[in-house]
Amino acid sequence: MTDNKTGLPLTAHLRELRKRLIISSIATAIGFAISYYYSDRLYALLIAPLVSALPPEASYLVFTGVAEPFFVYFKAGLLGGIVLASPVILYEIWAFAAPGLYSKERVWFAAVVLASFILFAAGVFFAYFAVFPFAFKYLLSFSTVGLRPMISMSGYFSLATWMLLAFGAVFQLPMAMLVFSMTGLVNARQLIRWWRYAVVVILIASSVLTPTPDVFNQMLMAGPLIVLYVLGVVLAAIFGKKKFPVDEGGQGGG
Repeated sequence: MTDNKTGLPLTAHLRELRKRLIISSIATAIGFAISYYYSDRLYALLIAPLVSALPPEASYLVFTGVAEPFFVYFKAGLLGGIVLASPVILYEIWAFAAPGLYSKERVWFAAVVLASFILFAAGVFFAYFAVFPFAFKYLLSFSTVGLRPMISMSGYFSLATWMLLAFGAVFQLPMAMLVFSMTGLVNARQLIRWWRYAVVVILIASSVLTPTPDVFNQMLMAGPLIVLYVLGVVLAAIFGKKKFPVDEGGQGGG
């Protein structure tokens, strides 16, 4: 069995994939070694928004298991290692996919991968600098004289990484819309007609992904997502396919 574009057998593709995975794994291991050395500083950076929101008499975290600090620092180092290795990983993805693409497709593929990385980083930074301070301040407002926060290292790490990854993922919305429009699954007119449904879905997703039930913190995610949806419509209008096999008049509107 051979590939239509490259003419290489399937086994050659598998060998190439194994090579790319090994290189990515080595880069991640090197990044982990570097990050783990500074894992305590990485964790201190991660908890900084929470510590700022904690009352002065309880501005610290606790661990409830003997090995909890080790595993938390290990996870922080692994996360940092993946971040450090991300340029190599992105290049290996490109190097594996490029031989099977035409020259124009290579340009688009590289642009989409790079833009996705930038959007993911933008989502992470937005969560850390814009959402964390308000969200933690609200959650800690339930503290009373007889109810004091005692937050564990692992508990906070799980919550913080979940929020960072969630914001990074939802910031991929324009790229997803662009890819769907370029493949002809949707077009800009359809996306414009579906804006009401998109707003509803965005509000539901924001209520699920944000850790607080108040409207203000949910809008911290919903607001940027609505802007990103508009950006996705613009990208679909500019770069999407101009002709579609479906009957646009029969599509759901609103």
